[in-house]
Amino acid sequence: MERQRSFSLKPIRFLVFYFSSIFLIFFSICVFRTITSSLINTHGILFNTPSVVTVQSLRGFNTTYALKNSVLKAVQLRGDEVSSKVGNFSTFEGAQESKNSLLTGNLSLTSFGEVSSVDDFQELGDSVNSSTTFQELNDVIVSDISNGGENNSIRNTIEEKGKVICDITKGRWVIDESYPLYTNAECPFIDEGFNCEANGRLDKDYMKWRWHPQDCEIPRFNATKMLELIRGKRLVFVGDSLNRNQWESMLCLLMRAVKDPKKVYETRGRKITKEKGNYCFKFEDYKCTVEYYVTHFLVHESKARIGKKRVQTLRIDTIDKGSSKWRGADILIFNTAHWWSHHKTKAGINYYQEKDQVHPQLDVTKAFQRALSTWASWVDKYINPHKTRIFFRSSAPSHFSGGLWNNGGHCKEAFEPINKTNFISEYPEKNLIVEEIIRQMKNPVTFLNITSLSDYRPDGHPSIYGRSRNTRRRGTAEDCSHWCLPGVPDNWNELLYYYLQLRTNDDRFVD
Repeated sequence: MERQRSFSLKPIRFLVFYFSSIFLIFFSICVFRTITSSLINTHGILFNTPSVVTVQSLRGFNTTYALKNSVLKAVQLRGDEVSSKVGNFSTFEGAQESKNSLLTGNLSLTSFGEVSSVDDFQELGDSVNSSTTFQELNDVIVSDISNGGENNSIRNTIEEKGKVICDITKGRWVIDESYPLYTNAECPFIDEGFNCEANGRLDKDYMKWRWHPQDCEIPRFNATKMLELIRGKRLVFVGDSLNRNQWESMLCLLMRAVKDPKKVYETRGRKITKEKGNYCFKFEDYKCTVEYYVTHFLVHESKARIGKKRVQTLRIDTIDKGSSKWRGADILIFNTAHWWSHHKTKAGINYYQEKDQVHPQLDVTKAFQRALSTWASWVDKYINPHKTRIFFRSSAPSHFSGGLWNNGGHCKEAFEPINKTNFISEYPEKNLIVEEIIRQMKNPVTFLNITSLSDYRPDGHPSIYGRSRNTRRRGTAEDCSHWCLPGVPDNWNELLYYYLQLRTNDDRFVD
């Protein structure tokens, strides 16, 4: 009996050994695949999961960014800057095909540094603590440092599922007989400086041009959809008079969908003038506000004592004193550039201040960079990216011929856009600085690049029609910096509307 029992146990032992071997082989394969996948993702080869990139900035320190597969932007730097920032990547072939959502920019990781693990994403803030938060941060922007393009310009490319849809900076102006989308008679919010038709301008074509990107059709501005998009929200423009130009355009565009104009009003009863800088217009039926807050530099304009005199200074280390009004907005559109070209800011003599020190002289480029860093720090600290969509509009070009604004510069001879497909102008250094600052930020910021397309439009400025016939005097300086309404800023707002439409499925913005 014992011999027979012993013989019967052998098949059982064999089966146990057989299945144990199969389990060990299967387990080893799973472990191997897991380790391999982890290594690949850690080195940024795939875009299926977010990674973290350490980018060497122009100022020589590292900042951690979320590399998200939805939105990226391009920043171009000079060759010497690029060569000094090259990290562990030499090429990144196939990256264009592997992104599976939305791209703004030409992706090139030749300038990115060491890739860290997703765990390091905690440096971006306490609120980012799980993989689900990457879905909420659907608009984190990582800037690409590349050196392509003859005019050293920046491409804003929209890409979805590996297919390029639109490069909004490349295109042409076309006559659209359905334009303008409103008239100065229909919109009570155009102030005298932008109301060219009321001030006696007789030609009308400047209102009918529409920007047409070469790769796509930008949707026509739909006032009803835009109002639904901002229902119950705050749309806030912050910046200089060029942002007021765009803000007034937005008010006029939205009024086309308002059935009762009496239900749109300034909450404190103010009328739009150049003297009063802060406005809040309520659209009662939609329970939303469209606001504008003036700040020339985004940082605090102050005074300091130098010797026995108190002089005006610019506190480039302190945010503008009106910044508390910007907080809590659902959409923020910032700008600054125009005032940085004035004589006092360009000279930089006893003007720029940090803490108690007034710099005897400071280069305007360095001052601009430090001021923008102050703004960026404020945004990262006080703006909740899960609530607020942030834009920074690029600088708008001026078109003075024969001098500057204060010594005979003019543009009244321009009656149509520049019709040259090979038209190239120097890309503003301020834009490059803004893009570099944005690239270093924790919060996602969309760079609304209107510089190149606006550069084709010398005909769009008020010129001598920035004043009414009664107040216009011979020898008055022409305005070749701001824009007539209706006109070019309506196209800026169409681009803004386009970007916001791309986000309608983002729960962080749309309820």
